[in-house]
Amino acid sequence: MENCVEPSAISVSLAPVPAESRQPNPPPRLLIVDDDAGQRSLLDSFLRGQGFETVLADSGERALTLLPTAKFALMISDVRMPGLSGLETLRRVRQDFPALPVLLVTAFADIRDAVEAMRDGALNYLAKPIDLDELLATVRQATGVTAPALNLGAERKLPPNVIAQSPLTVALFQQIALIAPSEARVLITGESGTGKEVVADVIHAWSTRATEKIIKVNCAAIPETLLESELFGHEKGAFTGATATRIGRFEEANGGTIFLDEIAEMTPPLQAKLLRVMQDGKFQRIGSNREIQTNARILAASNRDLEAEVKAGRFREDLFYRLNVVELNLPPLRERREDVLPLANLFVGEFARNRARLAEATADCLRNYSWPGNVRELRNAIERAVLLSQSDLILPEHLPAKLREAAKHAPPTLSLDMQTMDEIERHAILAALQQHKSNRTETAKTLGISRRALLYKLQRLRQQGFQFE
Repeated sequence: MENCVEPSAISVSLAPVPAESRQPNPPPRLLIVDDDAGQRSLLDSFLRGQGFETVLADSGERALTLLPTAKFALMISDVRMPGLSGLETLRRVRQDFPALPVLLVTAFADIRDAVEAMRDGALNYLAKPIDLDELLATVRQATGVTAPALNLGAERKLPPNVIAQSPLTVALFQQIALIAPSEARVLITGESGTGKEVVADVIHAWSTRATEKIIKVNCAAIPETLLESELFGHEKGAFTGATATRIGRFEEANGGTIFLDEIAEMTPPLQAKLLRVMQDGKFQRIGSNREIQTNARILAASNRDLEAEVKAGRFREDLFYRLNVVELNLPPLRERREDVLPLANLFVGEFARNRARLAEATADCLRNYSWPGNVRELRNAIERAVLLSQSDLILPEHLPAKLREAAKHAPPTLSLDMQTMDEIERHAILAALQQHKSNRTETAKTLGISRRALLYKLQRLRQQGFQFE
């Protein structure tokens, strides 16, 4: 929004105005330091979209050569880097540029290092995967920028098969619009049936690679012995049955996007090979010594808690942090009930070709059900109902029995003071935050909601003027 000035506030000065004062203030210049190209790309595209000027460095050594060449308002640096680590870079910056604010980005395992960094003069640290709202708030505070975010350009349009009516879903796709144009790897998490593949499609469609292919691999659906060949290909005669050379999916996705669904099902040896692809983009077909290069953007998905899988030793920690440049957690359907009926009507149109509609009692059944199978279960229920309906009206009797039972046991609708309900929710959130010392993940578990749902509610509380860490 443009700044508006009342006519009475305008003053006229007859003194000459220096030329430099007539120029708008240049945007703050940020130095982004990270050896991971995907992470650099994410921070670069996001912060430039918010009106900042950015300069990129792929190492601590490169950052130290850039600092004397321009005036920087803030340096954002990863902690773990080959050569000079983020902590060593910070200590050298403190010697030569003591007034420069430094923000460190750290993986969970580096928290002790981050605390040490605070003692060495770091402004703050952010844990990976980065919460973009938290990043923006920290950068604005450090640089003194209080203006609202700049317009990000033409509004993105969702595909016709994607519904976003609830505040949670709208916020999710707003974040996707920010990260899609970057080259950052994205980890999509959430319960089965929440639409992780749909989100991957939207990320690709909104990316700079939209004209290229998106290649999808379901790691759980391919036998362990064949998955390596599926991903990386093989040479003729590499193993029994290899009667011809086969191009792998990474090779096919070069220049585009590869979506690895259910990545937690990948075996440790294959995880090690995937890690190398993410580090330098190189791999070999089975039975070949020739290296092949790919620059495919990697999107991954899992319905498991990958942090728990790492702690249990079933998933490589280094691979987890490489994949998890950005994490998108899809809320279950029970947390975004505003989407239920629009989705149901979408599926009615798909299966009945717009010749049928939902009876009001049927809509009540859909609203009152908890949907443990999420969008996939809703789609299956509507397909069944359309098949059983002999008219253009879908009745409750056409739905699965468990949906009808849920409607019978649903509490009656009460006329409640919604402000009072808001107060109860606010009190519960703030109390849980205090109990868990502002740990968002633990707070969400205590409240019984997803982390994304909690972040949305905290954002809404901030807009209402409430302050918390």
